[in-house]
Amino acid sequence: MTLMKSIGSISGTSMDGIDVALVETDGDGFVRPGPGGTYPYPSATRGKLLALLAAPERAESDPLTALEAEVTEAHAAALEAFMAEFRLERGAIGLIGLHGQTVLHRPDRRFTRQLGDPARVAERLGIDTVGRFRAADVAAGGQGAPFAPLYHRALARDLSQPVMVLNLGGVGNVTFIDEDQVIAFDTGPASALLDDFMLRRRALPFDADGRLAASGQVDEALVETLMAHPFFRLPPPKSLDRNDFHGWAAAIEGLGDADGAATLAAFTVAASAAALDHVPQAPRRCLVTGGGRLNQTLMEGLRRRLGVPVDAVEAVGWSGDFLEAQCFGYLAVRSRLGLPLSLPTTTGVPYPMTGGELSKAA
Repeated sequence: MTLMKSIGSISGTSMDGIDVALVETDGDGFVRPGPGGTYPYPSATRGKLLALLAAPERAESDPLTALEAEVTEAHAAALEAFMAEFRLERGAIGLIGLHGQTVLHRPDRRFTRQLGDPARVAERLGIDTVGRFRAADVAAGGQGAPFAPLYHRALARDLSQPVMVLNLGGVGNVTFIDEDQVIAFDTGPASALLDDFMLRRRALPFDADGRLAASGQVDEALVETLMAHPFFRLPPPKSLDRNDFHGWAAAIEGLGDADGAATLAAFTVAASAAALDHVPQAPRRCLVTGGGRLNQTLMEGLRRRLGVPVDAVEAVGWSGDFLEAQCFGYLAVRSRLGLPLSLPTTTGVPYPMTGGELSKAA
Protein backbone atom coordinates (compact mmCIF):
# COMPACT_ATOMS: atom_id res chain seq x y z
CA MET A 1 0.00 0.00 0.00
CA THR A 2 1.49 3.31 -1.12
CA LEU A 3 0.39 6.29 0.91
CA MET A 4 0.43 9.91 -0.17
CA LYS A 5 -0.14 13.12 1.78
CA SER A 6 -2.56 15.41 0.01
CA ILE A 7 -4.13 18.77 0.91
CA GLY A 8 -7.68 19.68 -0.13
CA SER A 9 -9.04 23.21 -0.46
CA ILE A 10 -12.68 24.27 -0.90
CA SER A 11 -15.03 27.14 -0.20
CA GLY A 12 -18.71 26.32 0.15
CA THR A 13 -21.79 28.19 -1.04
CA SER A 14 -21.83 30.38 2.08
CA MET A 15 -18.43 31.77 1.01
CA ASP A 16 -17.61 32.48 4.65
CA GLY A 17 -14.11 31.07 4.35
CA ILE A 18 -11.73 28.67 2.63
CA ASP A 19 -11.43 25.27 4.29
CA VAL A 20 -8.07 23.50 3.97
CA ALA A 21 -7.27 20.02 5.31
CA LEU A 22 -4.63 17.30 5.11
CA VAL A 23 -5.23 13.62 4.44
CA GLU A 24 -2.89 10.67 4.08
CA THR A 25 -4.36 7.99 1.85
CA ASP A 26 -3.79 5.24 -0.67
CA GLY A 27 -6.67 6.68 -2.71
CA ASP A 28 -8.82 3.66 -1.91
CA GLY A 29 -9.91 2.25 1.45
CA PHE A 30 -7.26 3.73 3.71
CA VAL A 31 -7.63 7.29 4.96
CA ARG A 32 -5.84 9.02 7.81
CA PRO A 33 -7.32 12.53 8.21
CA GLY A 34 -4.97 15.24 9.38
CA PRO A 35 -5.45 18.80 10.65
CA GLY A 36 -7.68 21.41 9.06
CA GLY A 37 -8.06 25.17 9.10
CA THR A 38 -10.38 27.88 7.78
CA TYR A 39 -9.05 31.10 6.23
CA PRO A 40 -11.22 34.09 5.26
CA TYR A 41 -11.65 35.46 1.79
CA PRO A 42 -10.58 39.10 1.44
CA SER A 43 -13.79 41.05 2.02
CA ALA A 44 -13.68 42.61 -1.46
CA THR A 45 -13.39 39.19 -3.11
CA ARG A 46 -16.24 37.77 -1.06
CA GLY A 47 -18.39 40.77 -1.98
CA LYS A 48 -17.76 40.19 -5.68
CA LEU A 49 -18.60 36.49 -5.34
CA LEU A 50 -21.87 37.22 -3.56
CA ALA A 51 -22.79 39.73 -6.28
CA LEU A 52 -22.04 37.08 -8.90
CA LEU A 53 -24.37 34.60 -7.18
CA ALA A 54 -27.15 37.13 -7.61
CA ALA A 55 -26.47 37.32 -11.37
CA PRO A 56 -26.21 33.70 -12.57
CA GLU A 57 -26.23 34.74 -16.23
CA ARG A 58 -22.82 36.35 -15.65
CA ALA A 59 -21.49 33.18 -14.04
CA GLU A 60 -22.43 31.26 -17.15
CA SER A 61 -21.23 33.62 -19.85
CA ASP A 62 -18.65 36.10 -18.52
CA PRO A 63 -14.95 35.17 -18.65
CA LEU A 64 -14.51 36.30 -15.00
CA THR A 65 -10.75 36.36 -15.53
CA ALA A 66 -9.98 38.94 -12.86
CA LEU A 67 -12.31 37.38 -10.29
CA GLU A 68 -10.91 33.90 -10.88
CA ALA A 69 -7.43 35.29 -10.34
CA GLU A 70 -8.58 36.75 -7.02
CA VAL A 71 -10.17 33.45 -5.95
CA THR A 72 -7.03 31.56 -6.96
CA GLU A 73 -4.86 33.99 -5.01
CA ALA A 74 -7.07 33.58 -1.94
CA HIS A 75 -6.89 29.77 -2.09
CA ALA A 76 -3.13 29.80 -2.66
CA ALA A 77 -2.67 32.13 0.30
CA ALA A 78 -4.89 29.89 2.45
CA LEU A 79 -2.86 26.84 1.45
CA GLU A 80 0.38 28.61 2.32
CA ALA A 81 -1.01 29.78 5.66
CA PHE A 82 -2.20 26.25 6.45
CA MET A 83 1.18 24.71 5.66
CA ALA A 84 2.95 27.32 7.77
CA GLU A 85 0.52 26.89 10.68
CA PHE A 86 0.99 23.13 10.77
CA ARG A 87 4.68 23.16 9.76
CA LEU A 88 4.20 21.07 6.65
CA GLU A 89 7.18 20.87 4.33
CA ARG A 90 6.32 21.25 0.66
CA GLY A 91 8.43 18.25 -0.26
CA ALA A 92 6.31 16.04 1.99
CA ILE A 93 3.05 16.91 0.19
CA GLY A 94 2.37 14.87 -2.92
CA LEU A 95 -0.73 16.65 -4.20
CA ILE A 96 -3.13 19.51 -3.71
CA GLY A 97 -6.83 19.06 -4.50
CA LEU A 98 -8.18 22.49 -5.46
CA HIS A 99 -11.96 22.41 -5.62
CA GLY A 100 -12.20 26.20 -5.64
CA GLN A 101 -15.46 28.13 -5.54
CA THR A 102 -18.65 26.96 -7.27
CA VAL A 103 -20.45 29.93 -8.84
CA LEU A 104 -23.01 28.08 -10.99
CA HIS A 105 -24.14 24.47 -11.23
CA ARG A 106 -26.58 23.55 -14.02
CA PRO A 107 -26.15 19.83 -14.81
CA ASP A 108 -29.37 19.80 -16.83
CA ARG A 109 -27.45 21.93 -19.34
CA ARG A 110 -24.21 19.99 -18.75
CA PHE A 111 -22.70 23.06 -17.18
CA THR A 112 -20.84 23.57 -13.92
CA ARG A 113 -18.36 26.28 -13.02
CA GLN A 114 -15.84 26.40 -10.20
CA LEU A 115 -13.41 29.32 -10.00
CA GLY A 116 -9.80 28.49 -9.14
CA ASP A 117 -6.81 27.88 -11.42
CA PRO A 118 -4.90 24.70 -10.50
CA ALA A 119 -2.00 25.57 -12.82
CA ARG A 120 -1.40 28.83 -10.96
CA VAL A 121 -1.54 27.09 -7.56
CA ALA A 122 0.89 24.39 -8.74
CA GLU A 123 3.27 27.06 -10.00
CA ARG A 124 3.11 29.16 -6.83
CA LEU A 125 3.37 26.33 -4.30
CA GLY A 126 5.60 23.98 -6.27
CA ILE A 127 3.19 21.07 -5.67
CA ASP A 128 1.25 19.13 -8.32
CA THR A 129 -2.37 20.29 -8.17
CA VAL A 130 -5.61 18.64 -9.31
CA GLY A 131 -8.64 20.81 -10.13
CA ARG A 132 -11.81 20.79 -12.28
CA PHE A 133 -13.11 17.78 -10.36
CA ARG A 134 -16.73 17.96 -11.53
CA ALA A 135 -16.24 18.82 -15.20
CA ALA A 136 -15.94 15.31 -16.67
CA ASP A 137 -18.93 14.03 -14.70
CA VAL A 138 -21.22 16.84 -15.88
CA ALA A 139 -19.95 16.61 -19.47
CA ALA A 140 -20.88 12.90 -19.46
CA GLY A 141 -24.43 13.67 -18.33
CA GLY A 142 -23.91 13.25 -14.58
CA GLN A 143 -25.24 15.59 -11.92
CA GLY A 144 -21.71 16.55 -10.83
CA ALA A 145 -22.89 16.36 -7.21
CA PRO A 146 -22.73 15.18 -4.53
CA PHE A 147 -19.03 14.43 -4.84
CA ALA A 148 -18.09 13.23 -1.35
CA PRO A 149 -19.72 9.75 -1.31
CA LEU A 150 -16.60 7.73 -2.12
CA TYR A 151 -14.75 9.56 0.64
CA HIS A 152 -17.64 8.81 3.00
CA ARG A 153 -17.37 5.13 2.03
CA ALA A 154 -13.65 5.08 2.81
CA LEU A 155 -14.23 6.70 6.21
CA ALA A 156 -17.15 4.40 7.05
CA ARG A 157 -15.38 1.13 6.28
CA ASP A 158 -15.30 0.06 9.94
CA LEU A 159 -18.77 1.32 10.93
CA SER A 160 -21.87 -0.82 11.34
CA GLN A 161 -23.80 -0.63 8.06
CA PRO A 162 -25.99 0.43 6.39
CA VAL A 163 -25.16 3.94 7.50
CA MET A 164 -26.33 7.27 6.13
CA VAL A 165 -24.21 10.43 6.02
CA LEU A 166 -26.30 13.60 5.82
CA ASN A 167 -24.50 16.80 4.86
CA LEU A 168 -26.40 19.90 5.99
CA GLY A 169 -24.42 22.54 4.16
CA GLY A 170 -26.06 25.21 2.03
CA VAL A 171 -27.60 22.42 -0.03
CA GLY A 172 -28.39 19.15 1.74
CA ASN A 173 -27.13 15.85 0.39
CA VAL A 174 -27.06 12.29 1.60
CA THR A 175 -24.82 9.23 1.15
CA PHE A 176 -26.27 5.78 1.87
CA ILE A 177 -23.52 3.18 2.38
CA ASP A 178 -24.02 -0.56 2.65
CA GLU A 179 -20.64 -2.22 2.00
CA ASP A 180 -19.99 -1.72 -1.74
CA GLN A 181 -23.42 -0.17 -2.37
CA VAL A 182 -23.22 3.63 -2.39
CA ILE A 183 -26.26 5.77 -3.20
CA ALA A 184 -26.10 9.56 -3.04
CA PHE A 185 -28.17 12.59 -4.03
CA ASP A 186 -29.09 16.10 -2.99
CA THR A 187 -31.97 16.21 -0.53
CA GLY A 188 -33.02 19.86 -0.89
CA PRO A 189 -32.37 23.07 1.02
CA ALA A 190 -30.35 22.75 4.21
CA SER A 191 -28.69 25.81 5.72
CA ALA A 192 -28.95 28.18 2.73
CA LEU A 193 -32.60 29.20 3.07
CA LEU A 194 -32.37 29.59 6.84
CA ASP A 195 -29.08 31.49 6.71
CA ASP A 196 -30.40 33.87 4.05
CA PHE A 197 -33.56 34.40 6.11
CA MET A 198 -31.51 35.24 9.21
CA LEU A 199 -29.41 37.70 7.23
CA ARG A 200 -32.49 39.48 5.88
CA ARG A 201 -34.40 39.57 9.14
CA ARG A 202 -31.76 39.83 11.85
CA ALA A 203 -28.53 40.75 10.00
CA LEU A 204 -27.04 37.54 11.43
CA PRO A 205 -25.19 34.90 9.41
CA PHE A 206 -27.12 31.94 10.88
CA ASP A 207 -29.50 30.85 13.65
CA ALA A 208 -27.00 29.99 16.41
CA ASP A 209 -27.89 26.61 17.98
CA GLY A 210 -31.31 26.88 16.32
CA ARG A 211 -32.47 29.12 19.18
CA LEU A 212 -34.71 31.41 17.11
CA ALA A 213 -36.32 28.42 15.35
CA ALA A 214 -36.90 26.74 18.72
CA SER A 215 -38.82 29.80 19.93
CA GLY A 216 -41.21 29.87 16.96
CA GLN A 217 -44.27 28.00 15.74
CA VAL A 218 -44.00 25.84 12.61
CA ASP A 219 -46.46 26.63 9.82
CA GLU A 220 -47.21 22.98 9.03
CA ALA A 221 -49.40 23.85 6.04
CA LEU A 222 -46.59 25.85 4.48
CA VAL A 223 -44.10 23.01 5.04
CA GLU A 224 -46.54 20.68 3.31
CA THR A 225 -46.85 23.13 0.41
CA LEU A 226 -43.07 23.40 0.07
CA MET A 227 -42.69 19.61 0.21
CA ALA A 228 -45.11 19.34 -2.73
CA HIS A 229 -42.29 20.55 -4.96
CA PRO A 230 -41.64 17.83 -7.59
CA PHE A 231 -37.94 17.67 -6.69
CA PHE A 232 -38.69 15.58 -3.61
CA ARG A 233 -40.49 12.86 -5.58
CA LEU A 234 -37.85 12.80 -8.32
CA PRO A 235 -35.80 9.60 -8.04
CA PRO A 236 -32.04 9.99 -7.72
CA PRO A 237 -29.60 10.91 -9.04
CA LYS A 238 -30.54 14.54 -8.56
CA SER A 239 -28.79 17.75 -7.54
CA LEU A 240 -29.54 21.39 -6.87
CA ASP A 241 -27.85 24.75 -7.24
CA ARG A 242 -28.08 27.30 -4.45
CA ASN A 243 -29.90 29.65 -6.84
CA ASP A 244 -32.72 27.12 -7.19
CA PHE A 245 -34.05 28.21 -3.79
CA HIS A 246 -35.08 31.76 -4.65
CA GLY A 247 -38.67 30.84 -5.48
CA TRP A 248 -39.02 28.74 -2.35
CA ALA A 249 -37.71 31.53 -0.12
CA ALA A 250 -40.54 33.89 -1.16
CA ALA A 251 -43.14 31.62 0.46
CA ILE A 252 -41.82 32.36 3.94
CA GLU A 253 -41.91 36.15 3.82
CA GLY A 254 -45.34 36.49 5.38
CA LEU A 255 -44.19 34.92 8.67
CA GLY A 256 -42.54 36.60 11.63
CA ASP A 257 -38.90 36.02 12.45
CA ALA A 258 -39.28 33.16 14.94
CA ASP A 259 -42.08 31.40 13.04
CA GLY A 260 -40.21 31.80 9.76
CA ALA A 261 -37.04 30.27 11.23
CA ALA A 262 -39.05 27.42 12.80
CA THR A 263 -40.82 26.71 9.50
CA LEU A 264 -37.61 26.72 7.48
CA ALA A 265 -35.96 24.38 9.99
CA ALA A 266 -38.96 22.04 9.77
CA PHE A 267 -38.75 22.19 5.97
CA THR A 268 -35.08 21.14 6.06
CA VAL A 269 -35.94 18.23 8.38
CA ALA A 270 -38.83 17.13 6.14
CA ALA A 271 -36.65 17.34 3.02
CA SER A 272 -33.94 15.27 4.72
CA ALA A 273 -36.44 12.67 5.93
CA ALA A 274 -37.83 12.33 2.40
CA ALA A 275 -34.45 10.85 1.42
CA LEU A 276 -35.53 7.60 3.08
CA ASP A 277 -38.02 7.13 0.24
CA HIS A 278 -35.11 6.73 -2.17
CA VAL A 279 -32.82 4.24 -0.38
CA PRO A 280 -33.25 0.44 -0.12
CA GLN A 281 -33.77 0.34 3.65
CA ALA A 282 -33.55 2.50 6.74
CA PRO A 283 -29.97 2.97 7.91
CA ARG A 284 -28.85 1.79 11.32
CA ARG A 285 -27.53 5.26 12.01
CA CYS A 286 -27.46 8.74 10.49
CA LEU A 287 -24.29 10.83 10.83
CA VAL A 288 -24.67 14.55 10.19
CA THR A 289 -21.97 16.85 8.85
CA GLY A 290 -21.95 20.45 7.65
CA GLY A 291 -22.92 23.55 9.62
CA GLY A 292 -26.46 22.27 10.19
CA ARG A 293 -25.16 19.68 12.66
CA LEU A 294 -24.63 22.55 15.12
CA ASN A 295 -28.29 23.60 14.93
CA GLN A 296 -29.97 21.68 17.76
CA THR A 297 -33.46 22.38 16.40
CA LEU A 298 -32.51 20.60 13.17
CA MET A 299 -30.83 17.72 14.99
CA GLU A 300 -33.77 17.15 17.34
CA GLY A 301 -36.18 17.31 14.42
CA LEU A 302 -34.14 14.73 12.52
CA ARG A 303 -34.14 12.37 15.50
CA ARG A 304 -37.94 12.56 15.66
CA ARG A 305 -38.51 12.15 11.92
CA LEU A 306 -35.89 9.57 10.93
CA GLY A 307 -36.54 7.10 13.71
CA VAL A 308 -32.88 6.02 13.87
CA PRO A 309 -29.95 7.28 15.97
CA VAL A 310 -28.80 10.67 14.68
CA ASP A 311 -25.40 12.06 15.67
CA ALA A 312 -22.92 14.65 14.50
CA VAL A 313 -20.01 13.01 12.67
CA GLU A 314 -17.73 13.89 15.58
CA ALA A 315 -19.38 10.97 17.42
CA VAL A 316 -17.35 8.59 15.25
CA GLY A 317 -14.21 10.72 15.21
CA TRP A 318 -14.75 12.58 11.93
CA SER A 319 -14.41 16.33 11.48
CA GLY A 320 -17.64 18.01 10.44
CA ASP A 321 -15.79 21.24 9.77
CA PHE A 322 -13.21 19.83 7.37
CA LEU A 323 -14.79 16.73 5.84
CA GLU A 324 -15.23 18.33 2.41
CA ALA A 325 -11.70 19.73 2.30
CA GLN A 326 -10.37 16.30 3.26
CA CYS A 327 -12.56 14.81 0.54
CA PHE A 328 -10.91 16.79 -2.24
CA GLY A 329 -7.47 15.89 -0.95
CA TYR A 330 -8.59 12.25 -1.16
CA LEU A 331 -10.16 12.67 -4.60
CA ALA A 332 -6.97 14.31 -5.88
CA VAL A 333 -5.13 11.08 -5.12
CA ARG A 334 -7.85 9.01 -6.78
CA SER A 335 -7.65 11.28 -9.83
CA ARG A 336 -3.89 10.85 -9.99
CA LEU A 337 -4.33 7.05 -9.86
CA GLY A 338 -7.05 7.04 -12.53
CA LEU A 339 -9.71 5.77 -10.10
CA PRO A 340 -13.38 6.79 -10.30
CA LEU A 341 -14.53 9.94 -8.52
CA SER A 342 -18.24 9.29 -9.07
CA LEU A 343 -20.57 6.37 -9.81
CA PRO A 344 -23.88 5.86 -11.63
CA THR A 345 -25.52 5.60 -8.18
CA THR A 346 -24.01 8.86 -6.89
CA THR A 347 -24.30 11.30 -9.79
CA GLY A 348 -26.01 9.35 -12.57
CA VAL A 349 -23.00 9.06 -14.87
CA PRO A 350 -23.30 6.15 -17.31
CA TYR A 351 -20.31 4.33 -15.79
CA PRO A 352 -17.79 4.90 -12.96
CA MET A 353 -16.22 8.19 -13.93
CA THR A 354 -12.67 9.36 -13.48
CA GLY A 355 -12.04 13.08 -13.49
CA GLY A 356 -9.98 16.02 -12.38
CA GLU A 357 -7.27 17.84 -14.29
CA LEU A 358 -3.66 17.61 -13.12
CA SER A 359 -1.37 20.62 -13.29
CA LYS A 360 2.28 19.72 -12.72
CA ALA A 361 4.52 21.90 -10.62
CA ALA A 362 7.36 23.55 -12.51
